[in-house]
Amino acid sequence: MSEDYYNLLGVSKSATADEIKKAYRKQALKYHPDKNQGDKHAEEMFKKVSEAYEVLGDENKRRMYDRYGAEGVKQQFGAGGFQWNNFSHADEFSDIFESFFGGRGGGGGGIFDSFFGGGARRTRTGGQQGSSLRVAVHIDFMEAVNGVEKHIEITKPVKCEKCKGAGTKSGAKPSTCQHCGGYGQVHVQRGFFSVAQACPICKGSGVVIKDPCDACHGTGRIRQKKKLKIKIPAGVDNGSRLRMAGEGEAGTLGAPAGDLYVIIHVSEHKIFHRDGNNVIIEAPITFPQAALGCQIEVPTVHGAVMLKIPAGTQSGKLFRLKKKGIKDIHGYVGDEFVRVIIETPTSLTKEQKELLKQFDESCSNTSHPHLHNFLDTIKNLFK
Repeated sequence: MSEDYYNLLGVSKSATADEIKKAYRKQALKYHPDKNQGDKHAEEMFKKVSEAYEVLGDENKRRMYDRYGAEGVKQQFGAGGFQWNNFSHADEFSDIFESFFGGRGGGGGGIFDSFFGGGARRTRTGGQQGSSLRVAVHIDFMEAVNGVEKHIEITKPVKCEKCKGAGTKSGAKPSTCQHCGGYGQVHVQRGFFSVAQACPICKGSGVVIKDPCDACHGTGRIRQKKKLKIKIPAGVDNGSRLRMAGEGEAGTLGAPAGDLYVIIHVSEHKIFHRDGNNVIIEAPITFPQAALGCQIEVPTVHGAVMLKIPAGTQSGKLFRLKKKGIKDIHGYVGDEFVRVIIETPTSLTKEQKELLKQFDESCSNTSHPHLHNFLDTIKNLFK
């Protein structure tokens, strides 16, 4: 998509999360297809503003978009670009769509459900696509940098093996509901809108089962524990979301399964602090090292390296180590920034204190130019 996400929602790049949410609500109301029936432009705009909110409404996606543009979030949607199953905020805005229909009545949700995976996503075979699931996986900082394989166990509805997902005791396909033609929905007219509601005969399933399977009670699925292996790519950041297609809940009566979304939580590191693809660390040095210059060994996510500290280095000085940061999933490698902190010695001996006094007395104004300028400025303030 070539349009700027901020322009689509009509907000500035400095907009708050609440302002972005309000802007999307306004645009969704404006372009919703049930309000603009037959208007292909409105339907396309509805999808575009939803894509914009999917990115800007997520802190991590927004940061990637601000830094790299559309390419920064391209991997979130796959080769085909943004699809409705990528939209993770449907529940936040269900009230918008219900206001058009005066309530969803009977479980029908019209075009909103058909887009976002509600009751309208049925096939003529009577099955309903399984719901998508979310699971949180916690990894440490270096696992996020290098990538890792994790094993999890989840309990979810899976296809009933006794009836092979058919829902019938004999394993034969259930009969198509004659009232709704197998779609599981009937349409009623409410003023200017045609509202989809669950079929009162088949209760929205689209089929009639006269001999339900005694293991799954006619649903075609049972709850079961399943072990999964998750391959987490190198460079993922805290809050990243991975999609495992078909690993969500099994569909009813043999319909396709939903997806599993893995939310990555990365623990903080004691030394490394991440800023995008860059890494920041603080390295303590002694006063003599800062004054005379030295070489120190500093850690990076790729291993230890030597860093040259020039004579006269001040506390807080930032040094850049090129290409020593984190490599993201696009192959871009950041830098490491080392901030040196001069550590003041404590618990000095009497002899050490005397030596420091002698050193201080031997220093001229040129030895401490910043201090000298500061004191002169103070004197001038009170003249």
